[in-house]
Amino acid sequence: MKDYWQKALTFEEYLKIAEERAQNNPNKTDPYQAYYELGLNRMRRTLKKYQVDEAQLSNLKEKNFAGKVLIITESWCGDASATVPAVSKFFEAAGNEVKIFLRDSDQTLINRFLTNGTQSIPIVILLNEDFTVQSNWGPRPQYGLDLLKKFKENPETYPLEEFYNDLQVYYAKNRGKDAIEEILNLL
Repeated sequence: MKDYWQKALTFEEYLKIAEERAQNNPNKTDPYQAYYELGLNRMRRTLKKYQVDEAQLSNLKEKNFAGKVLIITESWCGDASATVPAVSKFFEAAGNEVKIFLRDSDQTLINRFLTNGTQSIPIVILLNEDFTVQSNWGPRPQYGLDLLKKFKENPETYPLEEFYNDLQVYYAKNRGKDAIEEILNLL
């Protein structure tokens, strides 16, 4: 894990890459190009609106988590664009180091944290001070998982477009609070 940590980016570096990909992606055949600008806009909205919840911060301090947070993500991902900025800012405010590992740069890491056999992101990895994995979370809060289940069980009455809309409305209103709460419950 230490090697992955050393290859990872700060949140600010990640944001710069997201901006570059949205505005002038050097990879002209990137299959996710249409999603970079949308993801960047969602990240900016989250950063603008997010405020550290003092009760959650107090909860984290009571748990004495002195480790690091490594997040596997990509800026084109809708779930990531809604949660990664809040999770990053929360743990940074608490004094924990946070780094971002780009899933598509080296898939050996995400392959250790598959979700139902898929490389779903974001994955938040809580590392102890010696870089051992304490726990991991992702790719979306329980409410989002419940919406996905509803869609998969009956896509005729709950179509994909409605699922995506409901999920993004939830993310916009929740501003990462549920994701952070669920991560705190893992500590």
